[in-house]
Amino acid sequence: MTRVLVTHADEPIGRGVVKCLARDPRVEAIFAVGRGPTPRAFDALLARGGPDTQYARADLARHRSAIDLFHSQRFRDAAIDSVVQLPPHAADGSREGPSWEGLTEITAETRLVVQLALEARSVKNLVALGSAYVYRLQPGNANRLTEDSELDFDPRLPPELRAWVDADMIVHGEVRGERLRVVLLRAPTVVGSRGDLFLSPLLHPDRPLARATGFDPLCPVISHRDLARAIDAALFAGCSGIFNVAGRELLPLSALVRWAGRSAWSVPHPLLGALGRGARLLGAGWRRLPFDGPALRYGFSLDTRRAERELGFRPADRIGVTPPGDGQPRLETTSAG
Repeated sequence: MTRVLVTHADEPIGRGVVKCLARDPRVEAIFAVGRGPTPRAFDALLARGGPDTQYARADLARHRSAIDLFHSQRFRDAAIDSVVQLPPHAADGSREGPSWEGLTEITAETRLVVQLALEARSVKNLVALGSAYVYRLQPGNANRLTEDSELDFDPRLPPELRAWVDADMIVHGEVRGERLRVVLLRAPTVVGSRGDLFLSPLLHPDRPLARATGFDPLCPVISHRDLARAIDAALFAGCSGIFNVAGRELLPLSALVRWAGRSAWSVPHPLLGALGRGARLLGAGWRRLPFDGPALRYGFSLDTRRAERELGFRPADRIGVTPPGDGQPRLETTSAG
């Protein structure tokens, strides 16, 4: 029986992961952690009589808050043996501004949670959710990416993408360690139950988006339910490693932009580089605007055979659009078989 701590359990993906784990008879207890008040969705979960479930408030991107939680008597009494590290994703999967020691939240929190999980004697397993946008993309739509594909270490990456790469390397460094069994899941854009999009560094709601004229790259996606199933599978697979997880569909970036309620400027490709250079010269705020980048031009798909073979994970949802006139995307669930 497993006793698992789930981070960002008060946010949409986190709530889904908690619900999925609560249905697994192998889970004895869930220690849910979030920055806000206890989600109302947990009331029904607690009343249903499933695993022992408790909720704690903590900001795990803050050094003192994270240490207070992991060193607390409450954590010791919970006898946690597994940690599921989800990134912050309340609005769109990215966060504004620096946090602890000038690092973005994703990087700072990943570093702290990995460090504290290593130090906690009871913890034996760590499952961390990373991003498929860490990969380096070649020109064209033929990028078929395996877990061994090259990561993008371009120093010109925008801060959101660089944070994902940094967090990935922190977890990657512990995959072959002896202290913990570590699983890193690299996931693409996550589609919520109402068509909300999460963990896509390209679709920040408060920043303009420019796409090169004539480019509409294909993007992998995964439903929030399938992602929760993948995390559940990783907890009990008994193996360490890095695994791509994705749904069955590839969608053009233009469709994701429409689903997110965004608009994208169509700019001749030669001008995009000039816009990017100008933004960097204008200062910190402008440097963060996604004027250009391979992910806005070149499509990719994920090779998920390793996850199917070693984790036993296969996506069960299909992601489609409601009939014309409704205007809202939906998930069309199919059998996992």
